[in-house]
Amino acid sequence: MNRTLDTVFHNTTRFFAISVLIVLAALFFVLFNEAKPAIDAFGLQFITNSKWAPNMDIFGGYPAIYGSIVSTIIAMLIATPVAIGIAIFLSELAPPWIAAVVGMAIELLAAIPSIIYGMWGLFYLAPILRDIWGGNGLGLATAGFVLSIMILPFMAAITRDAMKTTPPILKESAYGMGATRWEVLKDVVIPYVKSGIIGSIILALGRAIGETMAVTFVMGNAHKIPDSIFKPATSIPVTLANEFTEADTDLYYSSLFYLALILLVISFTVIAVAKFWFLRNLQEQRV
Repeated sequence: MNRTLDTVFHNTTRFFAISVLIVLAALFFVLFNEAKPAIDAFGLQFITNSKWAPNMDIFGGYPAIYGSIVSTIIAMLIATPVAIGIAIFLSELAPPWIAAVVGMAIELLAAIPSIIYGMWGLFYLAPILRDIWGGNGLGLATAGFVLSIMILPFMAAITRDAMKTTPPILKESAYGMGATRWEVLKDVVIPYVKSGIIGSIILALGRAIGETMAVTFVMGNAHKIPDSIFKPATSIPVTLANEFTEADTDLYYSSLFYLALILLVISFTVIAVAKFWFLRNLQEQRV
């Protein structure tokens, strides 16, 4: 009886694990199948063509791809150091009551729906940035700021939890040898939780590059390569959210699926490369 239950349990969990690969393959197949007319019509030039003219059946995805990558880079450059700083303060430096209150606030911020961040960015952040940088306040920089605020609590919470797993005996041994607090952080805590920090960065990167609603409010939705990060632009999620209901031809509809397929490939490639690079470094350190 026990052997039968073990076999059922083993096969059930194996099916659940394999179902992830099935879903991923099905997702790729559906996107590729729907995008095939656009792939046949434009080929790889779709990626480098910057003209998007639905009334002329001319579609190029370069402005949307550029907007997705640049806004994500801006968000990661802002959010990563701030999130690591928050995690260090909460886990190693803050008094317990401050760590509890601020930690709870961080977790609440991580749970706020993205559309709230988008509305806040449109009605409060964009006017402030408009007064500082000029223009209408919408653009790649504003989208990057909103994305960074969105992913920051997510990244800080994971990094803080990872830092709390550092065994106290390691830190106490370092203090006993005369190390300063900064040296303990730099040489003991951060190396010990490096895997958790990199994991939080990878997860935040995946969320930032595919974010839709928050970015739709503040990107400006302009199908062109802006000459400044402070001017309106577009991204792949923004284009998909705004134009799917307006697609009135088969080629227009298929071009939007082509953009979705490119977003899937970019997300999968970036996360896969980061994972493999990280795993390789871990293996080299263990040798």
